Amino acid sequence: MSTPAPVPVSTCSCCGDALTDERRIDIRFGLPDAVLGVPESARRTPGPDALLSVDGVGAFVRCLLPLRLGGDTELVLGAWLEVDEETFRHAAEVWYDEAAYPELVVRGRLANKVKPWGAEVLGAEMTGRISDPGELPYLVEGHGPTAVRLLGEVWDRDHVLGRFPVPLPVAVRTDLGEGWSVERTAGLSARYADGTDRFTGSDRSVALTFFQDDQAGGRTAEEFLAALREGAPEVPDAQQYAESPAAGGGVRHAFWTTPEDTGRPWFDLTGYAVEPDGSAVGLYCSHEAAEARPWALHVWRSLRREAGAVTPR
Repeated sequence: MSTPAPVPVSTCSCCGDALTDERRIDIRFGLPDAVLGVPESARRTPGPDALLSVDGVGAFVRCLLPLRLGGDTELVLGAWLEVDEETFRHAAEVWYDEAAYPELVVRGRLANKVKPWGAEVLGAEMTGRISDPGELPYLVEGHGPTAVRLLGEVWDRDHVLGRFPVPLPVAVRTDLGEGWSVERTAGLSARYADGTDRFTGSDRSVALTFFQDDQAGGRTAEEFLAALREGAPEVPDAQQYAESPAAGGGVRHAFWTTPEDTGRPWFDLTGYAVEPDGSAVGLYCSHEAAEARPWALHVWRSLRREAGAVTPR
């Protein structure tokens, strides 16, 4: 069974206070990976939701895994630590004891495949301690090279956050493959299906598709753009944008349509970015309010191809 997507946390998992600092991003794993697919009847909780015992699988304590990211950002994951029975029983005994809980120490193995590291960090041994009596134990000490590196290094912000499909409170540059990337703006979830990257929110969405010109002999970027635009609706010049990137010799074109143009209630922006080697991305932004047009243009203009990336014809 595949792992369900972690969920973003907008309130503290312990006290319920709103989390408004965009420099700290909280995401919670619902279950330990080994518990996925296990019937609920096999799960036991001795009171607090942060303690879980599963027949035939093991005992787990939910902890906070702090990861340092670039841009002065901290990602705090509500992840599970697999512990021995003695540690589990002790945690259950002191969890609601105001005097004893601050002294709680839990040592065990990370029970979630945290992306982008995946199986590499599953089972990494760590120790959790209470930093704040109002919060879960923080995993603050790693045992072994993998755990020490995970806790100690500063990781690339976009590389890490881009692996989480849940809506995030910050914009994230997302890798599209073939050297291309785009900004997934704050508040949009992400998924990839049928060759298309999709970002979705309640009032807007983005779909992106990669194209490669496979015509024998090749075409110029302008000729390939014209081919991609075949069948597009005719719109006034005022609803079109033609731009050239600062370097590289590619071409970009976009046009927007209104409900009056299409008969559907949403506003749409269709855009392309084409490189001289025949590599291209098509973008389709749809939004409910006309005021969101600058957002759609921003997303289109955020399309970027890594310098030096070349796709053979």
